[in-house]
Amino acid sequence: MEREESIEYPTFDGSSVKSFLVGDRNSKSAVIVIQEIWGLSNFIKNFSRRLSSLGLLVLAPHLYSRKEELDLFTQENIAMAMKLFSEIPSDKREDREFIKAALERGTPEQREVITRLMMSRGQLEERMVKDLAMGYEYLNTNFKPSRFGVVGFCMGGGLSFRISTQLPFDATTVYYGANPPDLKDISRMKGPMLGLYAGEDPRINSGIPAALGSFLEYKKQIELKIYPNTRHAFANNDGSAYNKDAADDAWEKTSMFFKKHLL
Repeated sequence: MEREESIEYPTFDGSSVKSFLVGDRNSKSAVIVIQEIWGLSNFIKNFSRRLSSLGLLVLAPHLYSRKEELDLFTQENIAMAMKLFSEIPSDKREDREFIKAALERGTPEQREVITRLMMSRGQLEERMVKDLAMGYEYLNTNFKPSRFGVVGFCMGGGLSFRISTQLPFDATTVYYGANPPDLKDISRMKGPMLGLYAGEDPRINSGIPAALGSFLEYKKQIELKIYPNTRHAFANNDGSAYNKDAADDAWEKTSMFFKKHLL
């Protein structure tokens, strides 16, 4: 039966991860959708609904589910923090003293979001990967799908790439996400990857050549599309970088990719 609901699943440290579950509970294929920096947004829920319409069971975890993060990592607080962070010159973003002085102009919430979500992202993502792995286990235990896919956007794009090197996903889609910390992990990928990137996204795109080299070295399958004249987060129709033509084409590629490898 196809339906949607808010659920919670237990994770590794005794906490619960709030999640959006949509689709046919009897489907033999499940997909995990991984959020952008904004959290479990309307965009992520609507994208999950579109995927479920293909015949997939879809789980979208809210990776800010712990009480202190629910209150801190709101979309409003994140937007305010990103505005403050954007005022720091790019050549000063490794200068701790400069950043410390710049953050003094912000509110306590802005400072905390920037510190935890931007400057200490690596530590946070280590935990997020564990939460996502428990989401995989939740689907496996309760619904027993025979095939698994994963897709993520921005921060979640990097997480989808990373977790596909740790768990046996049959298909992985990465929307403008960063490479895994260790490219040797690509050797462990089970299924193919579809990478969708913005043309005007130098920080993310600087990692593409090395990633492609690893796919060649380890003889893993990848499909790649770069959309000229688009910016990071072009697929989010609620965002300022939205590009309808690119987003529509990326959706077609994503849906065909999952149909081919999961259904």
